[in-house]
Amino acid sequence: MPQPLYDYTKLTAEERLDLIGEIWDSLENEDMPLSPEWEAELERRLADFEKNPSEARPASEVIARIRATLK
Repeated sequence: MPQPLYDYTKLTAEERLDLIGEIWDSLENEDMPLSPEWEAELERRLADFEKNPSEARPASEVIARIRATLK
């Protein structure tokens, strides 16, 4: 494996996930073109949320639940 530009190998899994999140958040919408399929899926999810907002969960809650299952 080639030497990475940033040495992430000493980070914990949680620190790596945080780093991925920071990098992802640094991107602008125009940096991430969507395929028509992804665009349709996002529209479907938004419509579902607008119909049933009480069923939505905060991202922090969902992420915590996922992380708990990975331990």
